[in-house]
Amino acid sequence: MFSFVLRDIGKGIGKTLRSDPLSLVSSYTSISTKRLYSTKTPLFSNVDMTEYDVIFVLGAPGAGKGTQSQKIVEKYGFVHLSAGELLREEENNEGSEHCALIKHHMVSGTIVPAMITCALLKKAMLASKTIKRFLIDGFPRNQDNVDAWESSVAPLVNFKYVLFFECEKETSIQRCLSRGASGSGRSDDNAETLERRYVTYINSTKPIIDAYSSMGKVRRVDASRDVDSVFSDVQKLMESTFEFSKS
Repeated sequence: MFSFVLRDIGKGIGKTLRSDPLSLVSSYTSISTKRLYSTKTPLFSNVDMTEYDVIFVLGAPGAGKGTQSQKIVEKYGFVHLSAGELLREEENNEGSEHCALIKHHMVSGTIVPAMITCALLKKAMLASKTIKRFLIDGFPRNQDNVDAWESSVAPLVNFKYVLFFECEKETSIQRCLSRGASGSGRSDDNAETLERRYVTYINSTKPIIDAYSSMGKVRRVDASRDVDSVFSDVQKLMESTFEFSKS
């Protein structure tokens, strides 16, 4: 199952692609992320992305991925990309060539093709003109995600590691329930759905984390603690990985 992951990610390089299956020209008009995009931007032109540093942010539901990612952005100036948010925004962008297909999968309850997710991630990275450090939150979630990433984006960027926020199932579910009770607005913050989400995480995402871990590409953080304690450990990881200007 993980031969592709072990062969390519372990080396930190990818294969030379004969062609880019995601080459296209598009516009992006979503209000919440329009600062990242300009209209009619060539998405996958021959841009040198070798200086683009990428960290995957993974963990169970409620592990604090979004909270900690935001703190990293505020302190260190990374770009935070949420695969799920990019898909939702593209779905709502009626001018997007992906809109109809994404809507179809959402309505059908089926999985949006991973190559579309990778296309949106790559578009967002290319649209960031000055910042070249990226946190990709909630991706890859399964082997299909990994395969798509490895065949399209991985050969072009500098993948650092998976930042894995660890917490027990009870902590994960209770945090999400508390979030729902406080008015998160998320329809999936309920006990029944959370049980299913956790099972999906264990069956699909955890094996991916384990595969990266076997190659020394995972940095684990105990996410069962309070936000500041968790971020204290995150800071140590960031500052041992990157050089930041003192200001």
